[in-house]
Amino acid sequence: MITQPNTCIEHTNLQPDLSDQEIDQLIEEAKTYQFLGICVPPFWVKKVSRELADSDIRIVTVIGFPLGYQRTESKIHEIELAITDGADELDLMMNVSAFKAGISWPKIEMAKAAKTAHEHGKLLKVIVETALLSENELTEASKIVSDSGADFIKTSTGFASRGASVRDIEIMKANISSDVGIKASGGIKTLVQLQELVAAGAERVGSSSGVNIMTEFQNV
Repeated sequence: MITQPNTCIEHTNLQPDLSDQEIDQLIEEAKTYQFLGICVPPFWVKKVSRELADSDIRIVTVIGFPLGYQRTESKIHEIELAITDGADELDLMMNVSAFKAGISWPKIEMAKAAKTAHEHGKLLKVIVETALLSENELTEASKIVSDSGADFIKTSTGFASRGASVRDIEIMKANISSDVGIKASGGIKTLVQLQELVAAGAERVGSSSGVNIMTEFQNV
């Protein structure tokens, strides 16, 4: 059982109608609870970076979000802009369309994205959107992410029909190398959910309910 949930939580708000007041609230909550990171849309990275300049809280943003079928060149440009704005970690949406077509491009794209991130000393996570994949497809996608040079595999965007499940984490864990981490995201609202996902093998948890989870933890 995890002893300090805040050390694995990326406090997240990626809603399309996200206001500047909500960004300010997210920042203050991240400071109050000392979450591992804060995950925001690319547009807000520069502001968040400025506000967290004296903090160890990681700044995370999304790339090719939420559908993933942009051209690779566009995604690489997004990564470069996000790094310039102050992002520490990039969560890249896999091209599920290309993956299901059976072509090799998703792995090539991930490798290019990982190279770009690593050249700047940043981390790359790849979102595979488990709700859109069968168990066999998730097995194959996990192997591709693991072989691509990415640092983490991530379950979900939070915009599909479901988010992370323990079964997703188990499949990922069985098909990635030991140096690749797992980020669970999507629909994680309670302390019990977080603990179950971490027990299954997730090192990171992306959640918009971080404050509620910490409140639960403090009241146990």
